Amino acid sequence: MKKIQIQKLAFAGVFCAVAVVGSLFSFPVFGSKCSPIQHIINILCAVLLGPGYGLGAAFAASLIRNLTGLGSLMAFPGSMFGALLCGLIHKKTKNILATLIAEVFGTAILGGLCAYPVAVLLMGQDPAKIAFYAYIVPFLTSTASGALISAVLIYSLQHARILGNMQEVFER
Repeated sequence: MKKIQIQKLAFAGVFCAVAVVGSLFSFPVFGSKCSPIQHIINILCAVLLGPGYGLGAAFAASLIRNLTGLGSLMAFPGSMFGALLCGLIHKKTKNILATLIAEVFGTAILGGLCAYPVAVLLMGQDPAKIAFYAYIVPFLTSTASGALISAVLIYSLQHARILGNMQEVFER
């Protein structure tokens, strides 16, 4: 049991590192940095490791991105809500499509709405200049592109009969 936990922690660390390095490949959309790599990592963590490790990897990647100047405070709501929701949905249903939709909904809607208080209270944005739903579209752009790439990757792994083997390693 302890060996599996160490393997999961090691994979979560690698996924976190990929998310941080992947944040170098981002594009701006309405004042936020959209990084689809983070959403690919969220979905891979959900499918392979579970919701706790996914949430931890998203938090750690957001923290490292902020400490190194690669991201803004929007990285926290922009990654953590999707990671948790898609992890919980995958744990409950084992359905890949539902997991992808949960990532998009969690990041775009829940993360987008929660980004407003972060922007106003922590980043000093003028509440009169931004609407409470202002971050939904940029987050949707980022997470939808990441979910599409993840879908291709996961369905390819599934078709090649590799995904099941990878999941078995972490379920023992």
